[in-house]
This record gives sequence, structure tokens and C-alpha cells, in this order.
Amino acid sequence: MSHRMIWNQTAHFGAGCITVIPEELARRGFAKALVVTDPVLVETGVAGRVTRLLDEAGFPYEVYSDVVPNPTIQNVLDGVAALASAGADVLVAIGGGSPQDTCKAIGIVTANPTFSDVRSLEGVAPTTKPSVPIVAVPTTAGTASETTVNYVITDVERQRKFVCVDPHAIPVLAVVDPEMMSSAPRSLIVATGLDALTHAIEGYTTLGAWELSDLFHLKAIQVIAQALAPAADGDAVAAERMSMAQYVAGMGYSNVGLGLVHAMAHPLGAVFGAPHGVANGILLAPVMAFNAPATGEKYRDIAAAFGVADAAELPLEEVREAAVSAVAALTTGLGNPTRISEIGAGESDVAVLAQAAYDDVCRGGNPREVTVEEIAGLYRSLL
Repeated sequence: MSHRMIWNQTAHFGAGCITVIPEELARRGFAKALVVTDPVLVETGVAGRVTRLLDEAGFPYEVYSDVVPNPTIQNVLDGVAALASAGADVLVAIGGGSPQDTCKAIGIVTANPTFSDVRSLEGVAPTTKPSVPIVAVPTTAGTASETTVNYVITDVERQRKFVCVDPHAIPVLAVVDPEMMSSAPRSLIVATGLDALTHAIEGYTTLGAWELSDLFHLKAIQVIAQALAPAADGDAVAAERMSMAQYVAGMGYSNVGLGLVHAMAHPLGAVFGAPHGVANGILLAPVMAFNAPATGEKYRDIAAAFGVADAAELPLEEVREAAVSAVAALTTGLGNPTRISEIGAGESDVAVLAQAAYDDVCRGGNPREVTVEEIAGLYRSLL
């Protein structure tokens, strides 16, 4: 069997590493950038940390800052128009998953205009040209969009999210600077950290997992289990470890896939506007419990990563329960919601949510086969 692994051409890590951006742009021969970000990052001055560097270097740029949470098709189309108007030859994405994903779609549609309806990018789209080059600067420790081939767009008209999987979309350069994440509020640190944990656990147990991806995911689980709670409480060392761990998880899951947690979280974001990490946090432990019979010995490793005593010796069923309990304890300890009713879902929504989750591309990677009815039952158990 053949396994493919795709990562950035180059990545920089560490406090203050954003200072490399102007020289990297110049070294690669770019002439002008379109900076893609969101209004909050502009207002709080986070995006300005990068644009000031461009100003000081005399590197031309324009800013497109209309990206919304759970970015929409219209966001993408407006960004494509902004890129054309700017005459830029490189994109600089500053933000969490929303600006990063929007930027990927802008770059792909610009390079492959036959996909300008955006919806046709769903799944593994047959694009033929690489995206307009992207420099990705994450401001959260969660999505790992800066190193993945995936991006997610919301179809407002149809009230659904769709996942796009395209090696042409991966940024050429990732700049992972924990200082860009330092001003994030606790709620965002928690949500994005739970997203990263979900990536690591789903990537570790997905059907496409193999030895190399397992190395990345298990390391990410180990670090996140130790670092997420202190990072949420303001520990700078833990925050830097989280910035690394979420990237490492992205290196893995981008190449092997995810599972039912993400498939069920996407409709919650599309219909109720739930932050993606919050939805993942609600679903992760319950879906782990559902998947447990199909995961072999892998929950033993997860339990050990969370510090479960005697994880190596416990009977398999007990260690699986311990792994699920450890994840649930972290989630509740961080104060994440535990029920979908807390984000607005009710019994009347279950059928639509279940069908959307079943149709989601991430469901195909789940280690346990699942029916629409079983998905509905999982949602219903979380009302």
C-alpha cells in the first residue's frame, strides 16, 4: 500500500519568528501581498504585528479583512475580487481557521477559475494548478490550517459546511509564532485547543492512519494532554508547546483523514454558528466511546498520554473507558459545553444534523461504520 505525506515547503517556529516574513517574501521573488484576516485581528492590532514588518521592509500589500467565523462562499468570492483588484502575487493569511481557510479557497479559485462557484471544490476537487502562494501565520493553537491540505467553507444558502481536500491548497510557508497567539481570550484557547486534541485523536484512530502519522498524532496527544489546561490559564511555556503540538497534529491528519467527531461538528457550525472547537469538545468523548470497539490497542496509548495509571496493564475494555474518561475530564475541566442543547440544538434538528453528518467527507475515515440512525442517537444523547 502506498502512503502520501505532504507538508509545507518551509516552516518557522518560535517566539518572534514572524520577523522572517519580509525576507522570505523577498527571497521568493514576490512583489505584492494581499493580507487576509478578520476584523477582530485588525482591531486588536494582532494583524498589525505583521503588516508593520511589511511597512518597515517597504513591501507592498493590501488588506482584505472581512472574513467571518465559519467563512462563507461570499467571503471567498469577495476575497477573489480583492486579490484581483490588488494585483498581488502572494497571499498572507493571518488568523485562526477562518482566515486560513478563506485564504486557501481564494488562492485555489484564483488559480483554477473553473471552480469559481466554490461549491465544486467540495471533497477532492480535480484542480490542476497550485494555489496562489500562501504564507500562513496562525493566531490560534488549534486548526493547523497552516500545514494542511484541507479547508472548510460554509454554504449559508444550504445551511451546511463542506470540506475541501486539495494538495494544491497547502501554504508554501508557515510561520508559527506563539506571540501571535498570546492575546487570544481563554475561551478561544480552550476551543482551539480542543480542536487540536480532536485532530490528534481522530487522526490517530482514523482508517487511513499508519506508522508515520501515528508518530505525529501520539506526540500531539501527549503534549496537548499536559499543556492545554495551563495554556488556557496563561502559562506562556505551555502556550508555546500548544503552538507546536497543533502543527504536529496537522502534519498527520492532513494526510490520513479524520472521523465522526468532525463530521458531526460541521453541521453544528453551519446551522447554529457553533465555534468549531466548541462543537468538537462536546462530541469528542462520546464519539470516542462509540468508536472504542473498533480502535484496537490505540486507546491504551491515549490513556497513557493522559497519565492513566497502569495503562499498559489494564484490560482493554477498562483502558478504553479510562481514555474516554480522561478526555471527558479535560473537556469539562476546561469549561467547554457538554451538550448540543447549549449551542441551540433541539430534538427537531436531529434528523437534519444526522443526515448532514453522514454525508460529510470526514465520516468516511471513522474507524467504526456508522448509520444515519446511530448518528441521530449520538446527537440525541447530547441534548
